[in-house]
Amino acid sequence: MEKQKYTYDYPRPAVTTDCVVFGFDGRDLKILLIERGIEPYKGCWAFPGGFLDMDETAEQGALRELKEETGLDLRYVKQVGAFSDVDRDPRARVITIAFYALAKKSEVQGGDDAAKAQWFALNEVPRLAFDHDYILRKTMEKLRQDIHFEPIGFGLLDEQFTIPELQRLYEAILGVRFDRRNFHKKILQTGILDEVDDDEPDTAYYGKRREMRSMDIGALFGSVASEPHGSYSTPRHDDDSRRKKGTRFAFNKKRYDEFKEDNNFRLEF
Repeated sequence: MEKQKYTYDYPRPAVTTDCVVFGFDGRDLKILLIERGIEPYKGCWAFPGGFLDMDETAEQGALRELKEETGLDLRYVKQVGAFSDVDRDPRARVITIAFYALAKKSEVQGGDDAAKAQWFALNEVPRLAFDHDYILRKTMEKLRQDIHFEPIGFGLLDEQFTIPELQRLYEAILGVRFDRRNFHKKILQTGILDEVDDDEPDTAYYGKRREMRSMDIGALFGSVASEPHGSYSTPRHDDDSRRKKGTRFAFNKKRYDEFKEDNNFRLEF
């Protein structure tokens, strides 16, 4: 085989991608894992991923491997970072680029190098192959940072959802408990939700664009957060609420984008 121009004889690292996919079942945050069907770590759980092809970007490689190993066909992933510990892979000198994605929880099936694909609750994730335990910790840090600046959590909910469902999602991601009354009030005051329940329409205040001021997540939820998981007491019933507990809402992305373009508005969410 003819040697290509500008290639070198010295050793070079290989590159893989790994994809940390989050789902939500209405109460628990889920992680998508595959059971490895080949060595190394055969029979161990890991993130979907594999070696990068020469003609694809890292994002394309991550999405391709995800589909091949789980059947999940996504269009978007967000980069977490590169992981390059020298001994992270027993096969060779391998650098991996990790991504995360948000997906509606759906049926998955192992394929290619994966013997099985399965969703795990965050608190039930087994010990992972390679350095994937560390990658998961760093990805959770990234997710918790991003959720303060972008409305990424809405990608894990149905198009229409209740405030309690939204609260449970944010509690699952952030690992805290919120006071129900305050969460309900604060989230509606952002103006980015539209009420879709016709039984008790009340869009004059919450469903229309409101004049917004700069706020960060501390200001938004500063009086909402109570205690970490495990030490939370149920708040009293909200007698002043004008909405039923089952009232459904939808995320208004257009309004959110308009607010983001407003020089006087910055929603860190």
